Amino acid sequence: MMYYLHRLSDQFIGFNVFFYVTFRAVAAAVTAFALSLIFGGWVIRKLTALKIGQPIRAAAEVHRLAELHGAKQGTPTMGGVLIIGSVFISSLVWARPDNRFVWLALVSMIYLGALGFVDDYLKVTKRKSDGVPGRVKLVFQIILAAIVTTVFLTSPLIEVQARSLYLPFLKVPVIANMSWFTFIFFALVITGTSNAVNLTDGLDGLATGCTVTVAFAYALISYAAGNFRIAEYLQIPFYPFTGELTVVCAALIGAGLGFLWFNCHPAKVFMGDTGSLAIGGMIGVVAICCKQELLLAVVGGVFVIEAVSVILQVLSFKLTGRRIFAMSPLHHHFELVGWKENTVIVRFWILSAIFALIGLATLKLR
Repeated sequence: MMYYLHRLSDQFIGFNVFFYVTFRAVAAAVTAFALSLIFGGWVIRKLTALKIGQPIRAAAEVHRLAELHGAKQGTPTMGGVLIIGSVFISSLVWARPDNRFVWLALVSMIYLGALGFVDDYLKVTKRKSDGVPGRVKLVFQIILAAIVTTVFLTSPLIEVQARSLYLPFLKVPVIANMSWFTFIFFALVITGTSNAVNLTDGLDGLATGCTVTVAFAYALISYAAGNFRIAEYLQIPFYPFTGELTVVCAALIGAGLGFLWFNCHPAKVFMGDTGSLAIGGMIGVVAICCKQELLLAVVGGVFVIEAVSVILQVLSFKLTGRRIFAMSPLHHHFELVGWKENTVIVRFWILSAIFALIGLATLKLR
């Protein structure tokens, strides 16, 4: 909404700054950070009063992990509502309200946030680590993918590019027209990212810190993809609507940092599936809007490693009866081999920052 203040620049030239994406992106980050700090304490107190505490895996499942995390039993969860609320309000204030990509990202975030909320609620009420069945989650994620695909393929200005598949380091698409596979591809991106962030959210601040670096990378990528001159120089796909996603990504950075204020070790609140599914899904949608979906595997390298560790662990156990890791996801493996929780978290943050830088470097190395 603040965008329209630039129309008053005839009366005062200073209002012209509201036209620029860069200014509004910074403002969105600061706004989201401030909202998280201001309402963070209230949200935690409210969740505590409602007795919405995080259930910890039983000792029968993994005794050592239960010992390490036993003190976290009852820590308020569903804190993702703070991130979702801060991102949504900040984006609503600072992004252009007539931009379809902005609404696509925000609606996706709220949609998956609601799914995660139900999942967290079932876990809390049942006092178990099982919530919404995985197949049910997958169905709802596929429905979202169908909606995203429909938006792209029914938009004349972006329909042709939406069907293209780009690889990092290459200037031209490897597949010019994915046809009906577009839906399957979008579904894989959204469900994969959403679930990968969800799997990463197992230690205090781990997923939050990694989210900030990924959001920062895609804020820059969105800006480049939405600016014709920069997109032409870097030889990446240009979408006229993508620039405004810089504001949304910046809002996620601010909200993430604000949430990390309370979520850092020892955490006073967890984001739960409410936050992790919403964040992952929104990042996936942003990657689709930028036509840099496969680059997300590089930028979000930590999320990928965490998800792959789970897949390998399950396959190995089913095929050979043996486990590759002490436990999956990978962050628990390092805990069980003797790393302190803070050590795991900070080292994974460092890796996330490195992956984000490598991903950004590929924009020029084409």
